[in-house]
Amino acid sequence: MTTVPLVDLAVQHAQVAEEVEAGFAEVLAAGDFIAGKSVAAFEQEYAEFVGARSCVGVANGTDALELALRALGVGPGDEVVVPANSFIATAEAVVRAGARPVFTDVDDDALLIDPALVERTITARTRAVIPVDLYGQVAPTEQFSALLEERGIAVIEDGAQSQGATRFGRSAGTFGALAATSFYPGKNLGAYGDAGAVLTDDDDLAQLVRLLGAHGSPSKYRHTHIGFNSRLDTLQAVVLRAKLRRLAQWNDQRRAAAVRYDHLLAGADHVRLPQTLPGNEHVWHLYVVRVDRRDEVLRHLQAEGVGAGVHYPVPIHLTPAMAGLGYGLGRFPVTERAAEQILSLPLFPGITAAQQDRVVEVLLEAVRHGSA
Repeated sequence: MTTVPLVDLAVQHAQVAEEVEAGFAEVLAAGDFIAGKSVAAFEQEYAEFVGARSCVGVANGTDALELALRALGVGPGDEVVVPANSFIATAEAVVRAGARPVFTDVDDDALLIDPALVERTITARTRAVIPVDLYGQVAPTEQFSALLEERGIAVIEDGAQSQGATRFGRSAGTFGALAATSFYPGKNLGAYGDAGAVLTDDDDLAQLVRLLGAHGSPSKYRHTHIGFNSRLDTLQAVVLRAKLRRLAQWNDQRRAAAVRYDHLLAGADHVRLPQTLPGNEHVWHLYVVRVDRRDEVLRHLQAEGVGAGVHYPVPIHLTPAMAGLGYGLGRFPVTERAAEQILSLPLFPGITAAQQDRVVEVLLEAVRHGSA
């Protein structure tokens, strides 16, 4: 049986292994484990890559969102608008900051936050909106940013899946007062463990994020704010610097693979292909199709050695963790319908034509079998 993984991180590691080994040796020899020079270097390099004034490295993407919220003063009594179609961390960070997530539905094409619904969702208590750059393309934030600015509502971009993407030439990570990103190993720019960052053009916000992520301490044993411990590890910064140098090339490989999937699946019955919004340069963190009887199709793929996945099978508002918010089934029909159909196909830098051929062969077998 020819197996195809959902993600193959070994392909990337082989390209950076020597550089990472040398960087690790330097850190170990210097004992430069916390706030090391590689952290400062990566922050500068990633800020330049994105086109943001400041990048603050933190422990993970969820912390990045919470720190961004807290830097803006979001807390108890406040509401934050979040798309229902996202990973739970987007809403979880709001809860951790002491505020209430208020969900809204997504559009039926790209499955991104629906600008037409944002105005209906905001209230006098809304302090922020978190548009999520899902699957590798930037959310259409500009379609509601003027409305939010008039009402004093901040935008915090969740860019965990969009490193290197652009919208009308503007880079992901620059849409909003702050942006949060994750460097979880499977991301387009992934560390060898958990890591994340907050991006902003506001020097005061950057300083506050850094302060809050260091126990609210501007200097040792002096604490001016209640913070917590969330710092980018120096060893992870070594990995991220090595990978950042190759990110544009790897994103190009993802785009080429997505184009090839589009070609192979063109005209296929019962397979709905992913859509890219006009103005977006997609980086294809995930290639997500929609099929009926998704769970049956997924089981067939996995039985045949194709490592497909689902991102995400349960809408956030229907998870037990968010049950207390009072949302029920049927509240967000686009998100709920998509959650039953979405299927992520294997896609990663270095995926071969033969691997893609195998994925499509097995997928079409599964779809044809169910529709016969």
